[in-house]
Amino acid sequence: MVFRFDDFPAEPTGSRKKESAGGKFNLYGDEWEDTVDFAIQGFDELPHRLFGVNQHMIINYELKEALRMMLRQFNAPIVYCFAYGSGVFPQERPGRSISEADFRAVHPRPPEALVKAQGGSPKMIDFIFGVTHTEHWHSINMKQHRDHYSGVASLGSGFVSRVQKWGAGVYFNPYVEVSGMLVKYGVTSIDNLVRDLSTWDNLYLAGRLQKPVKILRDHPQVRLANQINLIAAVRTALLLLPSDFTEADLYSTIAGLSYLGDPRMALPTENKSKVANIVSNNMVHFRRLYAPLVRTLPNVAFVDPVRLDDESWILNPDANARMQQDMDLVKRGNMVRRLPGSFRSRLYFQYRKKFGVPRDEFDAMMEAASDSDGAVKRRQAGEFEKRIAADDTEHLKKITRQVIKQTVNWPSTSQSIKGLIMGGFKKSWRYLGEKVSKWKKGRSEKKSESKDAEKPQKKEE
Repeated sequence: MVFRFDDFPAEPTGSRKKESAGGKFNLYGDEWEDTVDFAIQGFDELPHRLFGVNQHMIINYELKEALRMMLRQFNAPIVYCFAYGSGVFPQERPGRSISEADFRAVHPRPPEALVKAQGGSPKMIDFIFGVTHTEHWHSINMKQHRDHYSGVASLGSGFVSRVQKWGAGVYFNPYVEVSGMLVKYGVTSIDNLVRDLSTWDNLYLAGRLQKPVKILRDHPQVRLANQINLIAAVRTALLLLPSDFTEADLYSTIAGLSYLGDPRMALPTENKSKVANIVSNNMVHFRRLYAPLVRTLPNVAFVDPVRLDDESWILNPDANARMQQDMDLVKRGNMVRRLPGSFRSRLYFQYRKKFGVPRDEFDAMMEAASDSDGAVKRRQAGEFEKRIAADDTEHLKKITRQVIKQTVNWPSTSQSIKGLIMGGFKKSWRYLGEKVSKWKKGRSEKKSESKDAEKPQKKEE
């Protein structure tokens, strides 16, 4: 079976007999959404033994071990961790090889696996640490790694913890050397992480986990919440896509969700081709993440004859299967009904204004359709969701994009402002300089592509 990863035990014989929803041990089933319990304490309490296998990306074993060794340099307890970004998942084709001295200018004492993985383009490696008690964690970490923090640490772990809670609830320490590697790590609480993944409170952390990441330490509650996040990303992307599209269209739409309201994308501090680069260079990882979930949903399917155990497709970075979604209003209404709570409330608010529904009538409808009463019920579309699904396709896209921007904008903006406090002036200036450099590079590449596209036309003329 292709969909496996090195941290999971082998799949039992005969467990792949069904690929439709319904089986307890069915990797692609969706009944678990109706009985989610975030109070779980262990992996054995997840819906089934292979639940969330799609979240675990396969990367070079030596690199994975080097990243895990880095985590062992922290005395403060890290209960969940993932590495992400271009330092682990390249966003461009391998460039020219560089000298050892140039590579060490970024990573002072890099493990050989990192040199091979990053080749001629050394980059800082990004991590997110999920911790149980943030103030306690910072207190321990500041004693061990005071040099990781800016001057704000002199005000104590309590103040650092309060700064962390601003915006999206993440505290970053950028440009620090650990185990000979240049890294940036963000610290957040497990509660904050689970909340954003399951409700899309601000899409800051959820947006990062909608793209391929390497999970180095797993946590049952986070794995459960992230599966909600991933399937919600597919549903939201379907609201923004036409009836016929391709894998690349789906993955690009998903990868772009968290960038819609990001202020950095409107400033000369980010490569405008970022989303396209992420997807085009990581098709295999995106397919591993989302193809099993596509099999879950009743209103979308692959048009091309593809199988999840077909290595010629699964591992082919150039494959781009055709897809199709059912535009039936009931099915699209059900999709709206199953969007994450905070995000769905914002979408409902916009449509309540558009439809002119009185507040009392709207509250009564929402109370009748509530899924917070503890009862097990399938979240089926009511009349309000069906009206949303029946809206003009372009207008539905516009409002959905508007709600995404509203969700992302302020948390992303506040995190950027916090960067001055967390990193200090010197590190913040360095970060800004690197972002501007990436923006210029992306702009240059786009101009070059435009010129190349014009050349054949001139010949024809």
